[in-house]
Amino acid sequence: MRTSLNIPQEILDAFDDTWQAEGLESRSRAAREAIQEYIERHTQLETIEGEAIAAIAFDYEHTLVIGELHTLQHEFEDVIHTTQHLHHGEWCLETVFCGGSTHRIRELVYQLRDFDAVGRVNVMFLQPVD
Repeated sequence: MRTSLNIPQEILDAFDDTWQAEGLESRSRAAREAIQEYIERHTQLETIEGEAIAAIAFDYEHTLVIGELHTLQHEFEDVIHTTQHLHHGEWCLETVFCGGSTHRIRELVYQLRDFDAVGRVNVMFLQPVD
């Protein structure tokens, strides 16, 4: 199946550099692998149940969203155990370490992704809690 996508040139250039450096045979192959990884990451987020420990890493433009992020983090203090924060100019990188209900962790991830000033949100479930 053929499809078309609108991708900024700088992202496409970086993507091409990456798959070529890894020795993949084509952009199509690299795109299929990237899409598959996205599906696997999303499926894990959707299907994990019960209690878990997780790390959520996200970047954001500090001045545009800091107040709302602090409010959100207070709303999720039942699952947020600690945070780590780095400044880089106007952008920040933050990692939130969570433990508790996967439903609440998933809800936090989705709310972080809703902010326009948040660039990326990645979650990694470290281990299920028995």
